[in-house]
Amino acid sequence: MTTATPASAGELLELVRTGRAETRSGLRSITGLSRTAVVSRVQALAQAGLLLAGEELASTGGRPPGALLFNKDAGVVLAVAIGRSRSQLAVFDLDGTEIAADSRDHEVGVGPDRLMTEVAARLTTLLEGVRPPVAAIGLSLPGTVDTERGVSLDSPVMAGWDGVELAPYLAGVTAPAVVPLYVANDADVLARAELLGRRDDLRDDLRDVLVVKASTGLGLGIVADGRVLSGHLGAAGEIGHTKLEVADGLPCRCGSTGCLETVAGGWALCAQMAANGRPVGHVRELVALALQGDAEARHLVRESGRHVGELLAIAVNLLNPQAVVVGGDMAGAFDMFAAGLRESVYARAGALATRDLHFLPATHGDRAGLVGCAALALDHVLAPSAVDARLAAHA
Repeated sequence: MTTATPASAGELLELVRTGRAETRSGLRSITGLSRTAVVSRVQALAQAGLLLAGEELASTGGRPPGALLFNKDAGVVLAVAIGRSRSQLAVFDLDGTEIAADSRDHEVGVGPDRLMTEVAARLTTLLEGVRPPVAAIGLSLPGTVDTERGVSLDSPVMAGWDGVELAPYLAGVTAPAVVPLYVANDADVLARAELLGRRDDLRDDLRDVLVVKASTGLGLGIVADGRVLSGHLGAAGEIGHTKLEVADGLPCRCGSTGCLETVAGGWALCAQMAANGRPVGHVRELVALALQGDAEARHLVRESGRHVGELLAIAVNLLNPQAVVVGGDMAGAFDMFAAGLRESVYARAGALATRDLHFLPATHGDRAGLVGCAALALDHVLAPSAVDARLAAHA
């Protein structure tokens, strides 16, 4: 890391945390800092509990005296993934490893007063016996989110949530400490999950990815050059309510007509099943039927992928990703859904854009939303500027 200004303590922690440097000499080599400057910054990080160094590492397997290790146990973050009919909660250490978790279904249409009060109580229970302090909370919601205010802006799924500040509901969980709450939409956190804890060599090299959230609703997370893009108003990737010719005139739950969701969203697939005399309560049930070999369910899942692929092909041409990742409930039937995606994307996108394109299931499966919420919190509290601010406040 060669910068116009000397690397800060926060930047040194980032190098150690991401495995790019393991010793003080490694830090000097990458940053060009003097020995004295590196020692000073490392000492400040060690005093803050963020780095373990020297003698503290005697029991970690024979590391050399100059070795440095990020202290993943210096704190925890809370993850809260709220969906249309389910809320998933978890506690993670600073390295993104899950410590405790809780997942429960809730009534469709439940308001924030009831659900967020229950979420706070469940988080308090999860924290029993957890010793490190809470550093931050990451929370996801369906639909467009105002990340500055931490509120829902436009979610037809979560009626009654728009404009409601969520931080006050969770203040008691960490009291008397006040910790930041970071809020993002569900597709964005799925994209962040793909950048945390990659599981194979292919994914380690992915820096340009489209992450499809295929569940009750539809969304798209965008990773460009290793960064999640949210757009001007946080509405990047809202593909579910893009107009599609095949859906012309079909009423959507957003109040409009002709949206992609009316032919490809999980709620629409369940409605089609019900219209054929086979009611299912949730898209997860539809996916289960598909996996059991039910012909109608398999057809609907594949057709959903095909319709999503019609729009996705445009994004593939525009952004030239290395991979398309599928998350959400329909990822449970990945092979079927992805078959439809491939059919449309290969037929409609350019040959160069698809030449090396991979289609992959979400790295963390059903936990992807939780992992993404943890990544959202970690990305903020462990950012070099945030670490530097923390050290300055305690200097």
